[in-house]
Amino acid sequence: MQVNLLRAKILRAEVTDAKLHYEGSLAIDSDIMRLVGILPNEKILVGNISNGNRFETYAIEAPAESGTFSLNGAVAHLGKKGDLIVIMTFGWFNEAEAKQHEPRIVVFADANRRIVRLLNPAEASLAARFAS
Repeated sequence: MQVNLLRAKILRAEVTDAKLHYEGSLAIDSDIMRLVGILPNEKILVGNISNGNRFETYAIEAPAESGTFSLNGAVAHLGKKGDLIVIMTFGWFNEAEAKQHEPRIVVFADANRRIVRLLNPAEASLAARFAS
C-alpha cells in the first residue's frame, strides 16, 4: 500500500509580488525552499489564506535571502501582494515509511515576515540561521 502524505509546508508566507506576464509558477526564496526540502520545478499546492483561492503550480527559486514569494503567470490572478499563503508538497510513502514520516514545516507569523517556527528542517545550518 502507498499513501500520499504531506512532505513539506510553508505556512503564512506573505506574497511579495504578482507578475501576470510571466511564464508561470511561484518564485520562492531559495534558502526557504532548501529549508523545507522543496525542489526547483516541484509541483506545489497553494492555498491563499486571504481570499480562499487554492491552486497548483510549480516552485522556482528566487534569490537567497530575498524573502520572495512571487505569484507568476496565470496564478497572479489568484492573489496579490500582501496576501498570506500556504505552500504544500506531498509525497508517496509505503506503509513502513509513512509510520516514520514527519513533514518539514516552516511557519511565518510576525509582521516582519520572519520565521517563527521550524519543524524538521531539511538543512540544520540554514535552520540555525533562521532561528536567530
